[in-house]
Amino acid sequence: MNVHPIRTAEDHRAALARIEELWRAEPGTDAGDELDLLVDLVEHYEERNFPFPELEPIELLRSHMEATGRTQADLALLFGSTSRASEILNRRRALTVDMIYRLHAEWGLPADCLVRPYHLESA
Repeated sequence: MNVHPIRTAEDHRAALARIEELWRAEPGTDAGDELDLLVDLVEHYEERNFPFPELEPIELLRSHMEATGRTQADLALLFGSTSRASEILNRRRALTVDMIYRLHAEWGLPADCLVRPYHLESA
């Protein structure tokens, strides 16, 4: 195992190529341990060098839904109401603590990004 910090774009490309080679490595093996370390190093490098712009909560929710193939119907199932999902996505209702908790616990969205204030549309 030849793992070292990722400092340059070339290091980053090499680490990604090695991750691809190791992708199906069994956990607990030398290859699996190398894969875990490389993934952590790449994640750290990318967070430092390619930060995500801060999205307001509804933009974040919409982006996540698009990226994961989720629909407004999926959001309605999560919130228990079709109209509530529509109101949230159309900025007519604010996210509640319960909704934020569900988005975090079930969809993996970062709760700290969902609690930010955002503009609501008037009825």
